[in-house]
Amino acid sequence: MDWKPSYLDLILVPLGFLISISYHVWLWHKVQTDPLSTTIGRNAHGRRFWVDAMMKDIERKNILAVQTLRNMIMGSTLMATTSILVSAGLGAVISSTYSVKKPLNDSVYGAHGEFMVALKYVSLLTILLFSFFCHTLSIRFLNQVCLLISIPVAEDPVGILTAEYLTELLEKGCLLNTVGNRLFYLAIPLLLWIFGPVLVFLCFVAMVPVLYNLDFMCQKIGKGRGEENGNRDFV
Repeated sequence: MDWKPSYLDLILVPLGFLISISYHVWLWHKVQTDPLSTTIGRNAHGRRFWVDAMMKDIERKNILAVQTLRNMIMGSTLMATTSILVSAGLGAVISSTYSVKKPLNDSVYGAHGEFMVALKYVSLLTILLFSFFCHTLSIRFLNQVCLLISIPVAEDPVGILTAEYLTELLEKGCLLNTVGNRLFYLAIPLLLWIFGPVLVFLCFVAMVPVLYNLDFMCQKIGKGRGEENGNRDFV
């Protein structure tokens, strides 16, 4: 059987995706079992104390709470805007008849057919649209928290606006923001796929140690009351 250029795409691209997915599955397992060893778990643990501290003295800290949430909303808005702008540009490229849709030159490894080129652009467009979707949902939840956290406890006789409820809304917004960012990072290897599958695989391999240094804490906390509370609070 003769070797075909498309075999590189069939081998390297799924292998790169497998490496990235395996890392994030392992990260999710660590967040559930040992959250304080990850930045995601520690940040979630800290946000619970932050909501409780803001609500205990909301009359004096309402401006601080709203400004903090506004900064988070601005970050999600920036990422959502970037994702939809890139998606609009890719949509224009896909629908056009320009030669930019064609392979750059014959020296690029991998398949050069029209179907493969279309698959590259459509895959990148899909990932960016999902990233935009996650960031817009994150903005929705953060706006709700920004509105509800400034309400004094005395103005809620039913007792619905508790710290637990606001923490749950805040965690949903932060989780969607994290997922949107990871999907945006995933678009980088897919963008390099235009230049060939080898760069896709190398980019996926290089992203794992970078994400590891961002996701895990070097300083460990000893087992005790703090770790037990962290494991209980996160789930």
